Order: sequence, then structure tokens, then C-alpha cells
Amino acid sequence: MTGLDAVAAGVALVLAVGLGIVVHELAHAAVLRLARIEYTLEFVPDPAAAGQAGFSAHLRRPLAVVTPNPTGDEPAWVLRVAALMPLSLTLPVCLLAATGGLTPATPLAVNAAVIGWLACAIPSPRDFAVAFYAHQALADADEPADTLERDAPAEDAPITSPTTSRAD
Repeated sequence: MTGLDAVAAGVALVLAVGLGIVVHELAHAAVLRLARIEYTLEFVPDPAAAGQAGFSAHLRRPLAVVTPNPTGDEPAWVLRVAALMPLSLTLPVCLLAATGGLTPATPLAVNAAVIGWLACAIPSPRDFAVAFYAHQALADADEPADTLERDAPAEDAPITSPTTSRAD
């Protein structure tokens, strides 16, 4: 392995991860679009819009974000499938391996690209949360906004535990 091989592998890894993240989010959007669920797709969203500030917020911001806007009438399985759809990113790698495209003699840059691509196929913790709690998200989407505001405690209300009440 030469220094040029290492540089090529690094570049391939970065490009595969960058492209893989975008395709990961597009996989979510594809299922939502097929199910006719409204969604918003943002590329490089502003961290200030999410209430984050500072230099570190810019370092942690995602490249792309898909936010479904369900009405509450959709079946929960559609959101579950959309949340786990990035697992389909493993299919091209499996086909490449099955056809003999990945062997011990495969160049390092190709292996690095494959590893970066497969890393993007892993659903995020947020994806798993949607998969496990889709029914709850749909129930929350079905509630009117004034109900959510009415049930929320006032900002200046003291924090209470189950053994105390606000009257104390």
C-alpha cells in the first residue's frame, strides 16, 4: 500500500459517506412519497432553526433531514417501513459481493467506499424511535394543537413529583 492508496481510500470513504447520508434520507422520503404522506426534506438545515447555537452546533448539523407530517390517519406500519428503509442500502453491496465484485484483491479505495456506504445503511437512533413508537407519533399528530398547549404546564409552574401537588 502506498501513500496514494491511503489518500484515495480516505477520499472514497468521505465521498461514500456524504452520498450515503443523502441517499439514506431519500430512502425515507421515497416511502413517505409512495404512501402519500406529506414530509419536508431539508439539505444542510440551519441549526439556529432547531434552537441550537454556537460553533459546535454547526459541526453537529446533519447533511439532510426528512420530517414526516402525518395527519394521524395513516397506518403505523408505513412510518415503520419508512424509518427502516435505509437498510435497503445494503442491497447494492450484497449484489456486488454475490457477483464476485468484492474479493480480497479489491482495491483499498473500493473497500473504504463500501464501508462508508454500509455505515449509512444503519438506521439512526431517531429512525429506531420512529419504528418502535410510530403508533404514538400518529396519535400525537391526531391531537389538536390547543389540547397539547392546554396540557402543558405553565413555564413558571414549580416542578412537581408524583407525591406532591401544585397546591403544596
